[in-house]
Amino acid sequence: MAREYFKGTWQEDRSFSPAVKTKGGEHIWLAGVGMWRDERGDVLAGDFEAQVHATFRQIERTLERAGGKLQDIVTMTVFTLNVQYGDRFVELRKQYFPDGYPGSALITVAGFAKPEMMVEIQAIAVIGEE
Repeated sequence: MAREYFKGTWQEDRSFSPAVKTKGGEHIWLAGVGMWRDERGDVLAGDFEAQVHATFRQIERTLERAGGKLQDIVTMTVFTLNVQYGDRFVELRKQYFPDGYPGSALITVAGFAKPEMMVEIQAIAVIGEE
């Protein structure tokens, strides 16, 4: 699927693109994902970094089931429990998008469905028609 990342000035440092243009393909609308437990069932309460990695791994598994991969994400909305987690999230996200960053919003919220959760990510991916 044809994809064009529009780079901004300061947005690159924050690991997102102000716009991503796609042509063709199918859309995958991902529900919000927040992993307060890892794949083995171990609780990740209080470990923001571990929750971010577990969340991206879960999103990756979901996208694979739908025929996609993480790099197919064109936009995401990220919810964090504390504004202080924003910079750390930005650094962690850079590991997952080496070829271009999705569009993104980073929002601080008062709480999640599970009190142990510290982050939740909702995304849209576009796949197919390479």
